[in-house]
Amino acid sequence: MAYSKILRRLREEKTNYKKRGTMLMGKRDFITVNITNENTLVQILKPGMTGDKVVASAHSRYLLEKGWKGSRKSVPAAYLTGYLAGKKALGQGANDAILYTGTRRYTQRMAAALKGVIDAGIQVPADKETFPSDARINGEHLTVKNDISKMKSTIDSEVK
Repeated sequence: MAYSKILRRLREEKTNYKKRGTMLMGKRDFITVNITNENTLVQILKPGMTGDKVVASAHSRYLLEKGWKGSRKSVPAAYLTGYLAGKKALGQGANDAILYTGTRRYTQRMAAALKGVIDAGIQVPADKETFPSDARINGEHLTVKNDISKMKSTIDSEVK
């Protein structure tokens, strides 16, 4: 019986090498969305054979500094974090990207973050039907109300 070595990141279910290889062949920037138990992290990266380079990054903790009162992993927080990452990436010269989910499922919060990146001005191929409704993005389903348009204008004024 022959032993076949399984790559560590494949064994830990961290990297889908087939999907990553296809993405690297496209030579386009890519977006990753990581939602943890408390926060949302959106990064826009430039792929490379020696390693990926972060073009822009946004973390939901930034929302607390601007008066956010709700959860940092909710649909509206994911949208605003994606919007912030998209604005930062535009400032760094990124114009288009693709979403890279890796081994994670495509969820509503991930879709909200992607919609935020698209609304910021980055061109991303995505089906509009997969995005959450505007009512969910505006947080109408939540008990703690935050003004999404006020937060977007704050991001616009700070990120040029």
